[in-house]
Amino acid sequence: MASGTLHIDRAALAANYMTLAARSTGATAAVVKADGYGLGVELAAQTLAKAGAQQFFVATAEEGVTLRAALGPSPEINIFSGHMDGDTAHLKDAALTPMLNSPEQIVHHQAALPGHAYGLQLDTGMSRLGLQPADWPEARAHAAAATLLMSHLACADDPSHPQNASQLAAFRDMTDGLATPKSLAATGGTLLGRDYHFDLTRPGIGLYGGSPFTQARPVIRLSLPVIQIREIAPGSTVGYSATYIAKTPRKIATLSAGYADGLIRALSGKATLWHGDTPCPLAGRVSMDLLTVDVTDCTEPPEALDIIGPHQSIDQLAEAAGTIGYEILTSLGARYRREVQ
Repeated sequence: MASGTLHIDRAALAANYMTLAARSTGATAAVVKADGYGLGVELAAQTLAKAGAQQFFVATAEEGVTLRAALGPSPEINIFSGHMDGDTAHLKDAALTPMLNSPEQIVHHQAALPGHAYGLQLDTGMSRLGLQPADWPEARAHAAAATLLMSHLACADDPSHPQNASQLAAFRDMTDGLATPKSLAATGGTLLGRDYHFDLTRPGIGLYGGSPFTQARPVIRLSLPVIQIREIAPGSTVGYSATYIAKTPRKIATLSAGYADGLIRALSGKATLWHGDTPCPLAGRVSMDLLTVDVTDCTEPPEALDIIGPHQSIDQLAEAAGTIGYEILTSLGARYRREVQ
């Protein structure tokens, strides 16, 4: 088989949700945007619903429509991007709740879908999405009818960063005295403690085994098949631009995976794959469909190598590439065969 296998541990996904929910002082939603962080939104959402999640968040209305088909009519599905032009039919037909981000979105939503549920997203210092403090005196009149008042922390993965306390103070300043349910914490905010929890936490990356939830159970293992193994002499080059030059006789395995499968080019010459307990360094550049890996130290010719697994988490692989686990996880391509445990 020439496609890699993405092993998905549904029990670990459910356990991560339940652990984070147990740490929250209020309800706990689940973020399943970007196709369930690359696992497949139907699989991820149905697993999390069985684990107890009753509220879900996705990025766009189109994602919400897909999620509604997977979950049925009961769960609440919230849309981070709010109510954009072209979203009206999706929001109405799939009973989706937009998190309105601006005065313009409030006006648009009330004109297009009067009486339809909505939440309000507040900008407490991230300067990305949300109603700014200057907008709030007028927009506050819409808070009582909202399903949720939410904001997002910019630096929650760094507990000592002063912006966490600053955003918490800003959120309280904007929402104190309002009875509408409130939400500030994603995964990192949940781990910051009860002051950040309010009525609803909404973990994302931590559900899938990523930092900063260091106690998370690993959810995925990615195994890549070996197509061919060759022996090369000292001085031989491997891959595009001849960036790898063998100093001694080596055994090089060619694997079926590349940047078209989400293994980004920044891993070139830096990543390590594993054959059991044996580390096998990437030799040369990542190409579109192929990796070349030094398997000289393997005691037997490998049929497959793990690039994510017991010896290397998504965050460790991301560190080798100079990026974050989110990018690695959400980039995993559609060509992998999903094997669900």
